[in-house]
Amino acid sequence: MTNQEWMNRGQEVLMNNYGRFPIAMVKGKGSYVWDANNKQYLDMVGGIATCSLGHCPEAVLTVLKNQAQTLWHVSNLYWIPPQVELAEKLTASSGLDKAFFCNSGAEANEAAIKLARKYFYRKKQANKTEIIAFEHSFHGRTMGALTATGQTKYHEGFGPLVPGFKYVEYNNLPAVEQAITDNTCAIIVEPIQGEGGIHPADPTFLRSLRRICDQAGILLIFDEVQCGIGRTGTLFAYQQYGVTPHILTLAKGLGSGFPIGAMLATAEVATGFAPGDHAATFGGNPLATAVANQVIDIINQEEFLKGVKEKGQQLREGIQKINEPRIKEIRGRGLLIGVEFTAEVKELINICMKKGLLVVGAGTHVVRFVPPLTINQTEINQALAIFRDALQDWDA
Repeated sequence: MTNQEWMNRGQEVLMNNYGRFPIAMVKGKGSYVWDANNKQYLDMVGGIATCSLGHCPEAVLTVLKNQAQTLWHVSNLYWIPPQVELAEKLTASSGLDKAFFCNSGAEANEAAIKLARKYFYRKKQANKTEIIAFEHSFHGRTMGALTATGQTKYHEGFGPLVPGFKYVEYNNLPAVEQAITDNTCAIIVEPIQGEGGIHPADPTFLRSLRRICDQAGILLIFDEVQCGIGRTGTLFAYQQYGVTPHILTLAKGLGSGFPIGAMLATAEVATGFAPGDHAATFGGNPLATAVANQVIDIINQEEFLKGVKEKGQQLREGIQKINEPRIKEIRGRGLLIGVEFTAEVKELINICMKKGLLVVGAGTHVVRFVPPLTINQTEINQALAIFRDALQDWDA
């Protein structure tokens, strides 16, 4: 079947809640995908920072096949060995102590919101329910995560939202200090804002957040759903800032495309949850955790993470050398790069796609590059060449 035929069938039966490109993906390998018309694309989207090891990586396929032949799913009423192993690896690498597994980033952030509130409830401080979030943030589409998201365009039509959230300016410490009250239980922040335009936090700002949280007796939550799992050149982005949160949320690259999310917390904060307080039917099942174990084993190696930094630098420098006057700023770390333009980039993204390069926006004026972490130097140069060519055809 062709792209058009799949589009026609999909429009008949799928809800119109995605702004889809007019292509149907049918195959992927490494840094490339192919559509139903057998056109090849160099994929700098990677499932939106999700296919961390590329498409159909052999090492993960082997683990997935072996686990699928052994045990697919059991309830969390029982101990699941690969889940235990994954929790051991994540806690050992993060400086946090306990793990909870779910299926997505939104679910991980929902769990973090619930844990923060329940923690203070159990400490006989039930008044502490307010959470401070940041303008231009993005934390997910479920009602709690949606409310934590500091962008009104995502809120419209879904009210009433979950009460108890405040929004302050990102990287503005005095605004945070002013927002804290006796009812504040937590601050939730992305070390690098993703959907909001690839805005890294100022290092002093993140470290100061931890300091004021400790002084006020409240919790610091880092949302690393997009910037975690090696994306910035360290396993967790906060490791480059010299600060550790009380709660950490993960997803996307953790399963390299296989659905899994995680929330990590200190041992003290984890006491907020008791049996029955929170659950996820599919969370941490044998298939997902077997895959994620292999992903972590591959990514959490010094040479691999060094390579991410080097390839990120190659990509950033390559974009700079294009010397495009419409580029306003290049931001990000590792292979999480946003290129802000003086004009809206929707048409530029479409031109790139037609030329065989997949990129994605991060807001109206930012082109986001989030390729597989396994992309090689030749492929990066190919992406740069197509991007340069697309810029020449872009009339904006």
